[in-house]
Amino acid sequence: MTEPPPKSDQEIAAARVDGTPELLDAPITLVEYDPAWPSLYKREAKRIRRVLGDRVLLLEHVGSTSVPQLVAKPRIDIVLAVVASRDEDRYVPLLEAAGYQLRIREPDWFEHRLLTGPHTDVNLHVFSDGCPEIERMIRFRDHLRSNETDRLLYDRTKRELAVRTWRYVQHYADAKTSVVDEIMGRAGG
Repeated sequence: MTEPPPKSDQEIAAARVDGTPELLDAPITLVEYDPAWPSLYKREAKRIRRVLGDRVLLLEHVGSTSVPQLVAKPRIDIVLAVVASRDEDRYVPLLEAAGYQLRIREPDWFEHRLLTGPHTDVNLHVFSDGCPEIERMIRFRDHLRSNETDRLLYDRTKRELAVRTWRYVQHYADAKTSVVDEIMGRAGG
């Protein structure tokens, strides 16, 4: 498996709202699938919908915690579509008032914003409505849910990579790119 070069310290710091990358310098902690994860997602989704109301154009549980039988970092990934993710004044203050914290701003990658959750370990990924990355995340999830061969390949790859020492979690995520691209090729994207 060919791995892309890791993002530099400067690239990682530039995306962080506070400018300070979260140093890991350790292996990645993965856990076996927890059947409580869908309930945690539902609780957070209810909170987000209550806070944002009709500003929520799409809200989905994505990432490894959304795929039964897949090993994962114990953090619920949620994708949220709003009219314009760069228009933070329309949604970030409301989410912050509910306890979420804006951590990452990536204007060069689909105007992505990432907030962490108040009571549950959550990554709330915010994109503009119609962003192709949303469809890609959902298609990847759905494919892994229905294709055991690719789910097992992804599970095995994650386990193999997780035992290495990673400077940043982002480097681990970057190292999975080639297998994700391979699986997405079979998933129609």
